[in-house]
Amino acid sequence: GLSTPARDYSIPGSNASKVFSTIGAAATLVFSYNTGMLPEIQATVKPPVIRNMEKALWFQFVIGGLPLYAVTFVGYWAYGSSTSTYLLNSVNGPIWVKSVANIAAFFQTVVALHIFASPMYEYLDTKYGRGEGSPFSFYNVSFRVVVRGGYLAVNTFVAAVLPFLGDFMSLTGALSTFPLTFVLANHMYLMVKKNKLSAPQKAWHWLNVVGFTCLAMAAAIAALRLIVVDSKTYHLFADL
Repeated sequence: GLSTPARDYSIPGSNASKVFSTIGAAATLVFSYNTGMLPEIQATVKPPVIRNMEKALWFQFVIGGLPLYAVTFVGYWAYGSSTSTYLLNSVNGPIWVKSVANIAAFFQTVVALHIFASPMYEYLDTKYGRGEGSPFSFYNVSFRVVVRGGYLAVNTFVAAVLPFLGDFMSLTGALSTFPLTFVLANHMYLMVKKNKLSAPQKAWHWLNVVGFTCLAMAAAIAALRLIVVDSKTYHLFADL
């Protein structure tokens, strides 16, 4: 980044485009880095569950967040607004370093995909799998390989077909992550603790409910706009 030409830090597009892109990016971020699935793995945490979950959350948002912010800000400083969506495409240097970085990104994606696909795996295994017998029997292992492998193959194919898949991630974040993680959680807490909360506490949670509901609706509109605009710009299987 130090030896690159003069960098352009301006954000392209009209004012309306900037606003829609910013709101859509917020929905993409909460979809990618949300903790809504933590209750699903809560049963596997050793006691005391609440204390250990809080430790994990602090670690995630403090220690785990540092590399994300470092890459974001350093990458923007080094390459400006014209950088590739996939940052490694803009990086110069030894081929072996870029190869190692790409391999690491690939394995990280594989692990992350399996984690987020776990609820679908559970549904498929319960709905169509064979409950009896050893989980390592030939049938059960073959079933998991074929069904889960097919599910991953479909996901990979869709991601390759749609070069603007990030817009759909934004739409998913607006329609599911915002309501489930920020709206529903606050509303459930209000319903359970309504007689034990002070007026400022109730006001704070209702502010979250109303505020994130409005943000979810705005993000959904922004994501739909991005899908329409990008569908006119890119073709299927576009090499970005």
